[in-house]
Amino acid sequence: MENKTSVIRKMHDMLVKKEMSCKEITAKYLDEIKKSELNAYVKVCEDTAFSTANAVDKKISQGEEISMLEGIPMTLKDNMSTKGIETTCCSKILKGYEPIYDATVWSTLKSQNAVLLGKANMDEFAMGSSCENSCFGGAANPHNLKHVAGGSSGGVAAAVGGNIAAYGLGSDTGGSIRQPASFCGIVGLKPTYGSVSRYGLVAYASSLDQIGPIASTVEDVSLVYDAIAGYDSKDSTSSKLAPKNTFDFLNKDIKGMKIGIAKEYFEGIGGEIKEAIDKAISTFEEMGAEVESFSLSELKYALPVYYIIACAEASSNLGRYDGIRYGHKTDSYKDINEMICKTRSEGFGEEVKRRILLGNYVLSSGYYDAYYKKAQKLRGAIVKGFKNAYKKYDAILAPTVPSTAFEFNFTSADPVQTYLTDICTVPVNIAGLPALSLPCGFDSKNLPIGMQLIGDSFSESKILNIANQFEKYTQGKFLKQVDMGVKI
Repeated sequence: MENKTSVIRKMHDMLVKKEMSCKEITAKYLDEIKKSELNAYVKVCEDTAFSTANAVDKKISQGEEISMLEGIPMTLKDNMSTKGIETTCCSKILKGYEPIYDATVWSTLKSQNAVLLGKANMDEFAMGSSCENSCFGGAANPHNLKHVAGGSSGGVAAAVGGNIAAYGLGSDTGGSIRQPASFCGIVGLKPTYGSVSRYGLVAYASSLDQIGPIASTVEDVSLVYDAIAGYDSKDSTSSKLAPKNTFDFLNKDIKGMKIGIAKEYFEGIGGEIKEAIDKAISTFEEMGAEVESFSLSELKYALPVYYIIACAEASSNLGRYDGIRYGHKTDSYKDINEMICKTRSEGFGEEVKRRILLGNYVLSSGYYDAYYKKAQKLRGAIVKGFKNAYKKYDAILAPTVPSTAFEFNFTSADPVQTYLTDICTVPVNIAGLPALSLPCGFDSKNLPIGMQLIGDSFSESKILNIANQFEKYTQGKFLKQVDMGVKI
């Protein structure tokens, strides 16, 4: 295994210097996808990819300048709308559905001639922490094929970690970018809520969902974030405060910066995860940062608050899948009620049904005040707790996941076991904050360990810089390339 540097910058230089054509690079990636055992892709877009590659090669041959992301092969999680390209959310109920419009993030990247290799595997409707809830089967971990890639953006993380995509876009509702990035030993950014447009993202929980980049290095994540962040009038929750040009702030000294360690994040976390995080803390201290432990007591409410709010919003958002307008429709039925019931029973997987039922329960008469209303009040307390912390600290450091990637079928007997893997990631979504997961070690099985840097609202520049300084100081020793996929 060898250490990674910026894949995007390296490939961009190769294109500009004409060391390889975009068509040749694209062909290499598509060939590796065909040979791959990762099950990272659910749809390969060969014609689309080569069409864009040819356009990029034409620009280069005519002496035109190309942007940093132009001609770079990438992937999209299968819950982002792509005009004329099947978008299923890895659910039987959306089989055959081809959107008539593009998600804003894809429209933006497409205008920059990003090469779309295909749509990536995911947990059905982004509900899961292992990618095993996909109707196409789960994505495998590039570091060990017997282990999961994580979820719900497991396909994107497997593709990037396995070198069959230079970068990808995932969505994060409760950790779905950061958790698979941690499992696959790469970098994933969940941006501030509203900084990246959600227009065209198939909704799971609208007040929690956020699109963000997954890539090999902090530098690559920064480049992609800068390309997709910004205000979008089509998204009513979009903000004009999103930072621009985070890439320009990647080399600032972090000496004197204050990093907080909320002790509640470490309850029940020990062994190799704790060891790796402790070493990372010591590294930051060596770099001149001031690291201090503190209490954020509101965190103890985060997991129940998240699952009540997420499931409540999911039960509403998924009500549109009825077999009438698009997607799967049952073959035989007596009346419309039976048709909708049978369509949804056949089309949705077990985890999606479980969360719809839970969501309807907490919103139902007699339980609304006891569960949903209380969860919203506690959400306010969690937001306030974080805001108070950022009066003192530049960033908060925490584990990304309490474990490394588990084996396939490990949690199938007890779904609640899977929910517990979200315990470190969900507070960020509840508060709408930016957070980045980056590798900080390996366990005894040589599986990656990730840590989170959590910032105040719209402080992406700051946490990306802190992460980049850590990456440089440790000389990228935690960014080890697996022996598969495309070698650039």
